[in-house]
Amino acid sequence: MAYENIVKGYSLNDQYVVLEDDDFDKAAPEKSKIIEIAEFIDEGAVNSIYYEMPYYAEPEKNGSKAYCLLRDALKESGKAGLGSFVLRTKESLCLIKTEGNVIIVNRIRFAQEIRKHTDLNIPETATKPAELKMAISLIDQLTGNFDISKYKDTYSEKLMQIIEDKSKGKVKDAPKMKVVQSKATDLMAQLKASLSVSHKKAS
Repeated sequence: MAYENIVKGYSLNDQYVVLEDDDFDKAAPEKSKIIEIAEFIDEGAVNSIYYEMPYYAEPEKNGSKAYCLLRDALKESGKAGLGSFVLRTKESLCLIKTEGNVIIVNRIRFAQEIRKHTDLNIPETATKPAELKMAISLIDQLTGNFDISKYKDTYSEKLMQIIEDKSKGKVKDAPKMKVVQSKATDLMAQLKASLSVSHKKAS
């Protein structure tokens, strides 16, 4: 089908409504480079489920003083700005926070974009106190300080190596995935096995 014969449409009540370019223009908010702050909230008030994409923000030449003032005020108060901006003709909700001497604009989702969990099949099985104590014990043993630098994107590195090898005419067979059968048949058995190994190593 030729490109000029392709139209955009929306299925509504068993019929398709054809949309023109000006229909999208009518729905799109006014384009602007300005981030409008609606209110200030506690920095930890927004659940991580709403976070979508962070951006670094820098001031224009005549906005340096205001930028530094907002940054320092947010840092001192422990607050974050809740506002909106336009990205690719679409209005986005955002959370404005600080990281060091930089203001970060975190694009966040609207409430209607989050799927309700009420339709999920969540078990109501009660946890036994002994099982809970054992699970917490394992968590305590594996608890450490957060250091994101310890975690690497090995997939991208390996993919780039494959690209470089192929450019030189080297082709390697894909490794076969091995399925390892675990002796532990359930979570409790795994927890007991993990705690047992930890105790042996410590002794």
